[in-house]
Amino acid sequence: MKVILLGPPGAGKGTQAETICEAYNIPHISTGNMLREAVDAGTELGLEAKSLMDAGILVSDEVIVGLVEERISSPDCEEGFLFDGFPRTIPQAEALIKRKITIDAVVEIDVPDQDIIDRMAGRRMHPSSGRNYHIVYNPPKEEGKDDITGEDLILREDDKPETVKDRLNVYAEQTSPLIQFYSRLSSEGLLKYIKVSGIESPEAVSSQIKTGLEA
Repeated sequence: MKVILLGPPGAGKGTQAETICEAYNIPHISTGNMLREAVDAGTELGLEAKSLMDAGILVSDEVIVGLVEERISSPDCEEGFLFDGFPRTIPQAEALIKRKITIDAVVEIDVPDQDIIDRMAGRRMHPSSGRNYHIVYNPPKEEGKDDITGEDLILREDDKPETVKDRLNVYAEQTSPLIQFYSRLSSEGLLKYIKVSGIESPEAVSSQIKTGLEA
C-alpha cells in the first residue's frame, strides 16, 4: 500500500500514520526524517542536501525527489510506504509521476481551523523531558505541573494561537493545489482520494481511513 497523508498541523496525522503503517506493514516516511537519515548515512544526495542546508539554501525539488526515490528502494518499502509531508508542491507531485512512482491512495484528514487552534492551544509540555499533556484530553494530575517531577508545564511557541493561524495559512496555500491535483487523478481512476473528518475520536478516524483504503 502506497499512501500520501495530508492534513493540517494538529490534525492527528502522527496517530493515524502509526495505525496505517502498522496495518499494512509499511514505513512512515517524513521529509525531515528522510533528510536526517540520508545525511547520517552519508549518501551522495544526503551530502548534497547537507551542503545546501548548511549554506542556508532550500533543498531543491530535484534533490528531495531523488532522496525519496533512494529511500523507497530500501527493503522495508517492499510492501509500500506512507509519505507524510511529501509532496509539498505540484512540481514534487508531478516528479513522482515522471519517475513512475505510483501512489495507491491519498488520505486527507480534514479538521476546521478553529478546532485545530483550540486543540493546539490546550497542549502543554514539560520542557526537560518532552512529556506532553492536554488540558482537556490528557490533563496532568495537578494543573500546570508535570506528573513525574511536579515542575511547571509550558505552552510551546508553536502551539500559541497566533503561531497556529500562521501555520494553517501556510498549509492551506501549499496544500490546496495538491488537493485539487490528487482529486483530479482520483476522478481519472488513477488512485483513491479518501477525505475523512478528523474531529472524531482517533479510533473513529482510523475506521474511516480503513474503510476508504479497503473499499
